[in-house]
Amino acid sequence: MIPEFLFLLCFGFCVGQGDIKRDDSLPRPSISAWPSSVAPANSKVALRCSAPTRNGNFVLKKNGLPVESVPSPDSSGGLAEFHLTDLKTRNAGEYTCEYYLRESPQIRSLPSDALLLLVTGNLPKPSLQPHQRGNVTAGQKVTLQCQGPEHFTGSIMFALLKKGTSTPIQIQSPVGKETDFSLQNVTVDDTGDYSCVYFQRSAPFWASEPSDHLAIWVTVSAVSPGTTSRDFTMGNLIRLSLAAIIMVTLGAFLVEAWFSQKESPHGSR
Repeated sequence: MIPEFLFLLCFGFCVGQGDIKRDDSLPRPSISAWPSSVAPANSKVALRCSAPTRNGNFVLKKNGLPVESVPSPDSSGGLAEFHLTDLKTRNAGEYTCEYYLRESPQIRSLPSDALLLLVTGNLPKPSLQPHQRGNVTAGQKVTLQCQGPEHFTGSIMFALLKKGTSTPIQIQSPVGKETDFSLQNVTVDDTGDYSCVYFQRSAPFWASEPSDHLAIWVTVSAVSPGTTSRDFTMGNLIRLSLAAIIMVTLGAFLVEAWFSQKESPHGSR
């Protein structure tokens, strides 16, 4: 572990940027956070870098500079986990990862898309309220308003969070000190506990305490469009069947009446 750390540290800081070449043919890696990219102070988070190769070493960067961290020994080929523990405000920032093949350490892949890590707790918490009250039915639109404190000024963004997801559901600019998040055509999968935070647009990326949780329950209508269609088709079939029975019965009566009239003259003689 120590030799690997020294190698990566030297590789990140000792090799001049002019000596590093980018290979566009190498698949771009991806980066994600677990359990969430929005985490409270003093907690821990794992940054996961992955790429479709088993012969690569990953380098983690924050705001474009290498981070003094090595992958977890549990990391497997094509995946590296960088563990950040006892999170502080200084850990907030935009993280990327890249990798190089072991036989060509001077050639690197393109960096991943940036992942913004927020450490909450530096600013007062906002409030989160729904525009409409009562039950929510699948297919409806749900609007949630996140509102910051009156006295806060500065260039900020708002993020909508859902418990159990690793990244914000939505990120939006405010209108004044608030913003509206819209969930279109909700399904039962949208049921859950929601909260919101606001944070600075640039370093040091201070973030507020999360708002109190707001529970959203999405129910399915008792009669869905598919059920209505099936019921309508079945009703038509029943009506057509009854009509056919009536027509056959009426036809039988007519035939019987015709035969009765035809035979009656012979009976009178």
